[in-house]
Amino acid sequence: MISLRESSAKPRDDGLLVLAPLALEARAVRSGVREARVVRTGMGQERAEEASKRALEAAAAAIAVAGFCGALDPELEPGDLVLATEIRSPEGVVELPSAGLLAGVLAREGLRVRTGPIWSSPHLVHGAEREELRATGAIAVDMESAWLAAAANDRPLAVLRSVVDTPTRELSDALATVRGGVRAYRSLVRASRALDRWAASIRPRKVVLASPRASCAGVERAIEIVERALEQHGPPVYVRKQIVHNAHVVADLERRGAVFVDELDEVPQGSTVVFSAHGVSPAVRAHASARGMHVIDATCPLVAKVHAEARRFAERGYTIVLVGHEGHEEVEGTHGEAPDSIEIVEDAADVEGLEVEDPDRVAYLTQTTLAVDETNRVVERLRTRFPKLVGPRSDDICYATQNRQDAVKALAQECDLILVIGSANSSNSNRLVEVAERAGCPARLIDDERDIDPEWLARAETVGLTAGASAPERLVQRVLGALSGLGPVEVEERNVREESIRFKLPPESGKRG
Repeated sequence: MISLRESSAKPRDDGLLVLAPLALEARAVRSGVREARVVRTGMGQERAEEASKRALEAAAAAIAVAGFCGALDPELEPGDLVLATEIRSPEGVVELPSAGLLAGVLAREGLRVRTGPIWSSPHLVHGAEREELRATGAIAVDMESAWLAAAANDRPLAVLRSVVDTPTRELSDALATVRGGVRAYRSLVRASRALDRWAASIRPRKVVLASPRASCAGVERAIEIVERALEQHGPPVYVRKQIVHNAHVVADLERRGAVFVDELDEVPQGSTVVFSAHGVSPAVRAHASARGMHVIDATCPLVAKVHAEARRFAERGYTIVLVGHEGHEEVEGTHGEAPDSIEIVEDAADVEGLEVEDPDRVAYLTQTTLAVDETNRVVERLRTRFPKLVGPRSDDICYATQNRQDAVKALAQECDLILVIGSANSSNSNRLVEVAERAGCPARLIDDERDIDPEWLARAETVGLTAGASAPERLVQRVLGALSGLGPVEVEERNVREESIRFKLPPESGKRG
């Protein structure tokens, strides 16, 4: 057995120490890492406890446990990787909040990786005992991680295991074990390369939370409408387009019985259908009526206001310039209110080529989720070309969009990096990234902690964290947890404005229970 002093890698006071139970596992890890020290600890609980006591005294910024495991989840195959979100044993539970971040690194390398609880057993697990452990929610089992985890002692900890055997191909099957071992070894070599990157992001840091952030009143209303429809009508409840532009929200509602469709032709005649928060055109409403559908309208009231303005200007004979992103669902719905009267522009350059019937009768409207500063530049250019330009009675860009942008501007003055939680198709989330970068602060759009590249964090002492109006607050807490798993975190909140707006539900949504 190699002691801490005999490790083949040069010791570093602030480096990563990797604990690998078996010589074969240690060899695989050494083939992958470049900066970390790798120590073979020995197999089983007793040796793991001894090695953990020695590792407590080792100078290291972070600890990783790496090796093989047995699958409990039947969907796992030999060579699949498991990153522990928590380690369970008869002695208790150890949580590992940065597992998702490291899993994202591995997934981007093309490796098959799962996150979930790992059970550490003092003995080999076979047959019926696997089923019992699987029933607890654990997805894999090993014989050392829980006792090696004690070596972390408040230092960041990762537990990375590669599947050797499965419930249908146990260690008693010699040929299956050899084949599984080869796959597990190769995967562990490739996966170990990510440990250096994970360790490089470990440092004390400050996280500044933007406020307001995350779901706005319109988004919360739309989600509640779908939830109530599921309660009252039972699944399936059909939703035209994504109810809001967030992958996590959509996936959660799908698990509960919502069915998201692109067009109403995909919905059985007479079914219950919810219109998304982005609004729909009159043509879509007419189509739903013709097919006898029970419609529940989740259009955000602020989007409905823009629709009403479009109808009002069109009735008065104006050419309407709609500032927004062509192809976005909100823009399509607004355009459908008066397609013969509306011209769409995305930026100031589009204004130059704009042709209108009467330059003295031009009105403008805007998509509700645009960047305020950029929109103002487009409107000023319109006003220069059409001096008699008229606009909405009140600003179309919604309060939540503006508030979140103002909060990001405040963060940009003090942060090295801003993480914006939101899906790629979320307009308001993308605008937050743009606002931060225009204010001089690098920013990244992430769906959740799995999208974080540790290299972004390596030199970031102060990280700003916000979420678009379509992203739930729970994702903010997940990302904050992942960052806390990379070293001590000081959390502060910057509140630029209080939000108290709540929207009533449409009558057709009914009441709960």
